[in-house]
Amino acid sequence: MWVAVFLLAGAAIPAPAKDGPQNPDRQSAAVSTPAALANRGGPMLLPFQCGDEDIRWAGMSCPEDAPCPVFLEISTVEALGNRVLLAGNIHGESVTLYTVLLASDDNGLSWREAHERIRVAGLDHIEHLGAGAAWIAGQVLFPLTQDPFLLISTDGGVSWRQREVLSEDNESRFGSIQQFYFTTGEHGTLILERGVGEGGGARFALYESTNGGETWAIRQESRRPIVMKRPAAPAPDWRVRPNAAMKSFVVEHLVGARWTAVAAFLVALDSCKPGEPGRPPAAPETGEKP
Repeated sequence: MWVAVFLLAGAAIPAPAKDGPQNPDRQSAAVSTPAALANRGGPMLLPFQCGDEDIRWAGMSCPEDAPCPVFLEISTVEALGNRVLLAGNIHGESVTLYTVLLASDDNGLSWREAHERIRVAGLDHIEHLGAGAAWIAGQVLFPLTQDPFLLISTDGGVSWRQREVLSEDNESRFGSIQQFYFTTGEHGTLILERGVGEGGGARFALYESTNGGETWAIRQESRRPIVMKRPAAPAPDWRVRPNAAMKSFVVEHLVGARWTAVAAFLVALDSCKPGEPGRPPAAPETGEKP
């Protein structure tokens, strides 16, 4: 996590904030969706509004003369038909702030946020069946990995809804999604790592869904890792990689035998600073072609 920080020359990761996020919402974050980003050939800047509210619940100390730096991390890329999806998070030097899900319907010429940002959580894996049903794994990342969830789409990634794996109540549950796999639009299996609890109970659990990931039922528990049986995945024809020289994440598409850059996103976002509770989204920045 937070590979992005290392792309910035001289950047260091300090110890986590003592207080940490203060009662973050467990569902969606109250943030507006920025306008579409236009790809003009150089790294784009994802608009990020950060001010007093974000500083307060994240437990950050951001004086006016030393704003808190904020970074973008793109964890995964996947194509759903003609739609390209990028999933990841926005984070500070010691705390994750929001999820990010970006979509392009024109091979990277423009990008939009396909789902509202989810506070203090991250997205890290995408599964899909053709161009219709799709799922994205995520979990809350503070103070421990907890409240694993899926974003679910049945229309090829046009719209998404959030469903928790463990419960729909207000009680936090520790655990992270190791892997998941759907054989049909309805039937899927999921392996959860729950950590070591009191008494050294079962650390791993296998869950099954028969309704497309809307709800999950436990099928197996084990103190040792559970192996999920699934066919080998085909070689990917999309990838995302960090580019230290550009201080960006570069999205590439395999055309024939050659990887071609189609978009790039700057790692460093607008900093968090006090007294700015509602800045409008910044216009995308462009530079040299990736």
